[in-house]
Amino acid sequence: MTTWTPDSMPDLTGKAAIVTGANSGIGLPTALELARHGAHVTVAARDPAKGAEAVARIRTAVPGAQAEYGRLDLSDLASVRRFAEGVRKVDLLVNNAGIAMVPRRETKDGFELQFGTNHLGHFALTGLLLPLLTAAPGARVVTVSSDAHAMGRIDFDNLDLERGYGRMSAYGRSKLANLLFALELQRRAERAGADLSSTAVHPGMTATGIVGLGPFQPLLRLVMKSAAAGAVPSLYAAASPDVRGGEYLGPGPKRLRPSEAARSEDLAARLWDVSEELTGVRFDKFANR
Repeated sequence: MTTWTPDSMPDLTGKAAIVTGANSGIGLPTALELARHGAHVTVAARDPAKGAEAVARIRTAVPGAQAEYGRLDLSDLASVRRFAEGVRKVDLLVNNAGIAMVPRRETKDGFELQFGTNHLGHFALTGLLLPLLTAAPGARVVTVSSDAHAMGRIDFDNLDLERGYGRMSAYGRSKLANLLFALELQRRAERAGADLSSTAVHPGMTATGIVGLGPFQPLLRLVMKSAAAGAVPSLYAAASPDVRGGEYLGPGPKRLRPSEAARSEDLAARLWDVSEELTGVRFDKFANR
């Protein structure tokens, strides 16, 4: 893979992009670069004030940018549905938002918070937007995972983690679910003959607000990448003509090999079925065949 930077992105004029969590972290530079290259970008975020601020920053950095805010709380399936109902066109969906290593809490629908927000919220959003995505030629779905997925384990008898909750293990589980979903989405798109590409990315160790760095913050920031650098794999997956569906891309950008669990088609299919049941969102066009 040759050296690639966001400057290598093609013209995206006429494309409609949605970036979840685009008010901060790697989501903001992802949305900014997509707008810089001509896409109409929706900053999908929970906090209206922070979302509006992000839109203003994008418009300041890119005069004439097409950017707007859309309220989306991935920990609330009713909010996900309201957001999706307001979307009229989408060519590119970047499932970027996430929380990490928080104390055990639950979403508004009663799911363990990291699994419910990072995976189930994005699963539901993608499913609700599927008719629009499949209607858009060459549509892409990019899902942000992490190398932490390798420590993830999914126990379907303990999905709410009422037994044995650990902040890091719960995060790893949610990132494993992200990767399983992205790869299974590609398999189902291919079986359905849909013109849709699904990829997953690992941003690398990035200095963002997703987790508190505590007293080690000054030291850790010396070895962490900037948010802009962390956004590069997402932008590469979103716009490079060299990307193929089903790939897992990391810093460089370069192609990565998912863990054995993430490559399990049986595990992915079971997670898909459970996710449809839990969210009530069914990918009818992509039913297993």
